[in-house]
Amino acid sequence: MSVELNAPADLPADFRRAVAGLADVELRSEVIISELPAPQRLAPHAIAMHAAVMSGGDELADGRLVVLHDPKGQDVWEGTTRCVAYVQASVDLDIASDPMLPGVGWAWLTEALDVAGAQHCAAGGTVTRTTSERFGALSEQPAAAEVEIRASWSPIGDDLASHLVAFGELLCAAAGLPPMPPGVVAIPANRRKRPSTKVSRGRS
Repeated sequence: MSVELNAPADLPADFRRAVAGLADVELRSEVIISELPAPQRLAPHAIAMHAAVMSGGDELADGRLVVLHDPKGQDVWEGTTRCVAYVQASVDLDIASDPMLPGVGWAWLTEALDVAGAQHCAAGGTVTRTTSERFGALSEQPAAAEVEIRASWSPIGDDLASHLVAFGELLCAAAGLPPMPPGVVAIPANRRKRPSTKVSRGRS
């Protein structure tokens, strides 16, 4: 599936170039990505995407990636651009009860950024695990558990493509998919049986 990021015409030149770099990104075939309305109050300029990890018709993980840009910069960002990611996935109850899960969840992000070569600074975030017991009319449904990762970091340089790749790998890790072996690249879109996850920028 192709995604057109309809970048507003008034984007600063450096941010426009960074957004244009997303046009050639190829994510894993399990990752389905689409554009979202960009938030209006967090920064002067922004783009937003929704992504889901699908397998056999089942959604294994769900998330959003927002890229904010403020030409004047913000002190907490340590730069002019900020990536904000949200990921949610179901996990087994025994995994949710493991005290190491929050640390492992954060490691999914840092390792994905490192492997993708996504240079960054000022990373921060939270990892939350929840369990739900159902009662009354819902008592026949099994208990459920989820892990939720909220994180943000500041890209260094104009390469946003590697950060989108890292976000896709974070989603896949949360979904329980094995990491891509070193040196393995995604199959080109024209050879896939599933829709392409190529991200392209729309004309503005």
